Amino acid sequence: MRKLATALGFAAFTVTLLGAADQMPQPGPLPGPRIAPPSSTSQTATAPQAIVEGYSNSTYLIRYDRWMASDERGFGEFVAGLGEANCRTVNDCLHSPGNPFRASDPPGIYFRADCADLPYVLRAYYAWKRGLPFSYVSAVSPRGHARDIRYSKNGNAVVGRRDVLSGSMSGYALLEELRDEISSATYRMHPDLDDPVPDLYSPAISAKSIRPGTLIYDPNGHVATVYRVDPDGRINYVDAHPDNSMTRGFYDLRFVRSRPGMGAGFKNWRSAILQNATRRSDGVYVGGHIALPRNAQIADFSDEQYFGNGPRPPDDSQWGVGGFKLNGEYLDYYDFVRATLAGGKLEFDPVKEIHDLVDSNCADLQYRAEAVDLSIAAGLQNRPQPPRLPANIYGTDGDWETYSTPSRDARLKTAFKALRDEAQRFVSLYRKNDPKLVYRGSDLVADMMAAYDQEAAKCSITYMRTDGSRVTLGYEDARRRLFAMSFDPYQCIERRWGARDENELSTCRDGAVKRAWYEAEQNLRNQIDRTYDAQMDFTLEELREPGAGKGVASPPDTDTRAYLVSVAGTQRGVAAAAR
Repeated sequence: MRKLATALGFAAFTVTLLGAADQMPQPGPLPGPRIAPPSSTSQTATAPQAIVEGYSNSTYLIRYDRWMASDERGFGEFVAGLGEANCRTVNDCLHSPGNPFRASDPPGIYFRADCADLPYVLRAYYAWKRGLPFSYVSAVSPRGHARDIRYSKNGNAVVGRRDVLSGSMSGYALLEELRDEISSATYRMHPDLDDPVPDLYSPAISAKSIRPGTLIYDPNGHVATVYRVDPDGRINYVDAHPDNSMTRGFYDLRFVRSRPGMGAGFKNWRSAILQNATRRSDGVYVGGHIALPRNAQIADFSDEQYFGNGPRPPDDSQWGVGGFKLNGEYLDYYDFVRATLAGGKLEFDPVKEIHDLVDSNCADLQYRAEAVDLSIAAGLQNRPQPPRLPANIYGTDGDWETYSTPSRDARLKTAFKALRDEAQRFVSLYRKNDPKLVYRGSDLVADMMAAYDQEAAKCSITYMRTDGSRVTLGYEDARRRLFAMSFDPYQCIERRWGARDENELSTCRDGAVKRAWYEAEQNLRNQIDRTYDAQMDFTLEELREPGAGKGVASPPDTDTRAYLVSVAGTQRGVAAAAR
């Protein structure tokens, strides 16, 4: 597949060789199009793929020469609708009531996307249905040497672009093409690079700029799409996975910051403009080319998420020293984002936070259950264990990418650890009588524990053992098993769910070799950091020996409840006793 070739660093000039000045907008005011303007500034939602003479009803047709502010708002509403829909796969979401264009799609159409594809699939689908111009980066090349450009040390640059013009292809064919040509490498770009111009830009950290439709890029190889920002500044996202599932979560430490060249963080779409086209009597624009604005032409372009909101450091190597100041106070980056999106006020309702985080973790467990079930249905547990691990267990291809869960599991473990850390933080704020803590009760620890227990009691995960019998795990059962749950798709479902009890394991058909692999992978299961740059194609014997890329000896503490028990009776404004 082209995606695989791109991921390995073979950037193909598939459509357009970039560099021609007349293809790109130049610095200064945007050049005006040499075509008739739209008949109305109000671009109401229609299904422009309706039959037009000379075209099929699925042909991509451009009816509006540019994206306007109303179109960007409409796109955000489209994403929000999908995010709020009760759907678990990309296909179900695009066929759900959350999609206002669903009636225009034939029942037999099946939509697919992984995490990198999904933002492009949603943008292209909306543009097609609305008759808007769409162009995308079709090829990237590493800036410097890279074994795998999805994880290039210095990021990538644009080397190929595809304009989707009227009559050029079916909208459905475009969605399939995007699945081949887009990978997480497409997002890995320095925010200052805009010649050739990329599809996305770095927005200001503001309530107007971080909105439904904004993307979040984790340089560890994951991409999510914002679908809601709560009044308290919490960012809700939706993401997709190689098994076509769609999941939801909160923006937090699971999305790491990194040096600017890797392009981590928030990204917004550049609004496309069709130039030098001809408008037919039926309102369809034909021919022309598509231009995207440069950074200097975008009102809310900002690199503050990389360098802080003070003076920019003299060079990128010092990016980490930049601070984030709000209302005269320096904040942690993630707190700064949340406070800014909440209107400049950082507040925590600790009881609600505990409720929400436990609920989110339970949802992630359910998502994991669906992913494991797909692996079992594919029968990988019945195949022989490969003689080596992939070159990197977190970033690979084929069956391992589709059915293994090391990245998903690492993010899940990070979320459980974050819950425990947040509980400790709230207790610390309570002891300091910090005004950021919104709590009017008399016993914070007891109320947080009650919230924890209440939400945990609602959570259960059931899996079917190899013999067809069922095992149900509660929230705490699952938490205790977190670091025993196998990410390896070649192992039995009992081990995928961390079974240790001999009775529960009695139905597992893994032989001695697979049992040995499971034990040898323990240090990898202990690790919550995703090390995409590590060489990990170990044999069983190699994995048994300590060394780089083989994980860590001990897992972090994720036991929120035990922590709360240990600080029971904590009083407001009373410092912790010396230990």
